[in-house]
Order: sequence, then structure tokens, then C-alpha cells
Amino acid sequence: MAKKVLITDTILRDAHQSQAATRMKLSDMLPACEALDKVGYWSLECWGGATFDACMRFLGEDPWDRLRALRRAMPNTRLQMLLRGQNLLGYKHYADDVVDEFVKKSIENGIDVVRIFDALNDPRNMETAMRAVKKYGGHCEAAISYTVSPVHNEEYFVNLAKQLENMGADTICIKDMANLLLPYDAYSLVKALKKELKVPVHLHTHNTTGTGDMTYLMAIQAGVDIIDTALSPFANGTSQPSTEAIVATLKGTEYDTGIKLEDLSDIAAHFRKVANRLKSEGILDPKVLSVDPNTLLYQVPGGMLSNLISQLKQAKAEDKYYEVLSEVPRVRKDFGYPPLVTPTSQIVGSQAVLNVLAGERYKMVTKESKGLLRGEYGKLPGEINKEVQKKAIGDAEVITCRPADLIAPELDKYREEAKGLAKSEEDVLSYALFPQVATKFLTERDKPKEDPNAERVLYVEDLSE
Repeated sequence: MAKKVLITDTILRDAHQSQAATRMKLSDMLPACEALDKVGYWSLECWGGATFDACMRFLGEDPWDRLRALRRAMPNTRLQMLLRGQNLLGYKHYADDVVDEFVKKSIENGIDVVRIFDALNDPRNMETAMRAVKKYGGHCEAAISYTVSPVHNEEYFVNLAKQLENMGADTICIKDMANLLLPYDAYSLVKALKKELKVPVHLHTHNTTGTGDMTYLMAIQAGVDIIDTALSPFANGTSQPSTEAIVATLKGTEYDTGIKLEDLSDIAAHFRKVANRLKSEGILDPKVLSVDPNTLLYQVPGGMLSNLISQLKQAKAEDKYYEVLSEVPRVRKDFGYPPLVTPTSQIVGSQAVLNVLAGERYKMVTKESKGLLRGEYGKLPGEINKEVQKKAIGDAEVITCRPADLIAPELDKYREEAKGLAKSEEDVLSYALFPQVATKFLTERDKPKEDPNAERVLYVEDLSE
């Protein structure tokens, strides 16, 4: 039976992460928040992913302050974040006590919905974060990282989704990070999930290959409950399909979102100014707005492609680009078909570059490739090439348990290390995730700031009271 389709807008997180290297500032967001809060979205994705690192590293902002400010500015809308399971927002596994505390503080500071994924789709790497979200009263959205390979078929994804539902997920998200889920496959997968699951199904895709809108339309006809879209100034290309286009398409149909186009128009006008500024600063490259169906051939997400190009430029070997592209699927097969999403996309991509540049496959093996083949990141979905594994890690013992079981509690250690630097538990967590970046940021943050216009500013403020 058809029903209203719900919308999660990514304008405050994935949209600018995908197009403008996560450089949107809080001051770019706040003027639009009152209007965003009245739209009637199911949720607004505004935190997590790369925002935490980018806030401190590039924008001089405290990510926790950003979250609290957005919570105050949008009291009526669910705020959503993206969390990499046991990796949290960093690039390594953290101990369970750090994961628990991070989730607790995220919810305390304003997050309602926590979308949790694992790069290998290993549920063991999601269980601590999922349990914590439920414990602290958040909405637990467990995500399956969608990819295409001989081991990733519809049955695999349905079984994984059922397992995550049994672990307590309130919603299941199909996370199609590289826009590989084609429209008819989306119809079939959503149908199968709706038949087997009791919880709502949420679909996230991009428009990298140009199929995003069609994928959404077919998924809607199959009964998907919620979809991710982005307001038009930061939509399409490597970002999500446009909110306005979807709202207009469904208006007056049995799937009508209930969102008014007029309500989106002024908000889009505000973000268009932000996008134009980021273009003029050279941060938003028009290339991210174009469509690249080659992604369907190589299954390489957009961010990974630019990473490969930059590695080849540094090595003055740009002529090897297509050799590297064709090496990526071979490395992925040797490594047991991991989905290509952070951090596995970087690991497979870097190894493919090394294999081509060295002129011999696996002559040099990165530390991260060794870790992946040793089981440090969790269970790989497919069969690993044993010869490659032997060449990479020799006789080192392969980890078969949940990797985090081998990590002793470490929150107290981080509290001790951050003494004198951290003024709150949130500061300790910032330090735990990004020690160097947070040390620099927290040191700078606490220095007194001299304002040459202090008197004039005070005078203007007095007048305005």
C-alpha cells in the first residue's frame, strides 16, 4: 500500500562533504535553521562523517559547539549523524568504553538519529554503538553498505538487514555510497526488505553515475519509507539527488511528501550564496557536479577517484591512471571483496597504485593492507587470496574474534593525556578521535582573542538592545 514518503535532507552534512570538502561553516547554516526547522523533514543530517575532523582542522570550530547551536536553532526536527561503528568518526577501532561515551555525549548534546555503518558490513563492529544508542534513548539506524561483487547479492543484504533488526535497529538504511544501486535492483531489494523486516527502510544514494533520481523513484514504488536528498545548491553529481526535484515529482501523488516547494525556495536561495562563495574560493570544484557513469565500470566512489589521481600526480605517473583503475577490482578480489567506503576504499586504492608503480603485484604492501588481511578491521565478506595474504603478513596470526575485543578500555588513558587541555568530557573525546588536530585546536581555542574593534562592537550592541 502506497504512503507518504519521508525525507532526510543532507544539506548540513553529506551534501557539502560530497561537494565542498566539508567546508560549510556554522555561520553558513544558522541563518537558514529557523526555516529548515519548519519544513517537515523526517530528519536533518547535520553531524558526523567528516564534519567532526573538518570543524577542528580547517574551520577553527568546536564540533560539539556546532551540534549544540544547531539543536537550539532547530528544536522541532530530528537531528541525524553518521557514525562508522567501532571507528566512530576516526580511522581506527576504539575501545568499547570510548564508543559508549561518544554515543552518550552525541545524544546528550542534541543528536536524535544515529546512522551506524561498518566498512566491511561486519555486524560485530556495529554492536557496541547500536547498544549505546538504544541505552541513551537515541533512534538507532543501522546501515548496510551497498556494493556489487560475486558475494554481494540480494540474499546477502536481506540476511544482513534481518540480523541488524534483531540487534535492535529502529530503521534499516541501504547506504549506497558510490551510487551503484541501479533502479530495477533498488526496486527488487526494497521489495525483499519490506517483506522480511518489521522496521522502516531508509535509502541513501548519490547521483555520481546519474541514476540517483531513478533509483529513488523505483524504490518509492517498491515501498521505501524514507529517502536522503539534498537542497538543490548542493545537490546532484557526487552529492544526493535534489530535494526540490523529488518533492515536485511526488506532489499530488499517493507518495506526496507533504513538503511545500515554496518553503524550500528561500532556503535554497540562502545556500546558493554559500555555494557561490565556496566556488569563488576554489573549494567547490564544478567537476563534482558532473555525472560519471565510469563509476559503474570500476565501482570506485568519486572521492576515491580523486585520491588515486592525486597519488599518481605525486609519483609523476598520471599516464598509469587506467592501469590503476583496472588493478582496483583485482586487489579488491584478492582482499575478499570489501565494499569500497572509508577506510577500505583508501586501502584498496593505495595498494592498487603501489602494485602498478612497483611493476610487481604486492612487492610493497601498505601497513593498512596488512591490517585488513590480518583481520584488524573485521571479517572480510569473501574468500581472501591466500597467496597474497601469505606474501603480505607472513606467518602473523589472523584475528578471527571481534577486533575490539582485543582493545583494553582506554577512556581513562585519554582523560589523563588530555589533562590541562580538555575542559570537558567532550574535549576528551575530541582528543581521543584526533589527538594532533584536537591538541592544536584546543590550544588555539583557549588563547584570549584580541579584537581591535572591541569598543566599536560593544557600542553597536548597546544601541541594538
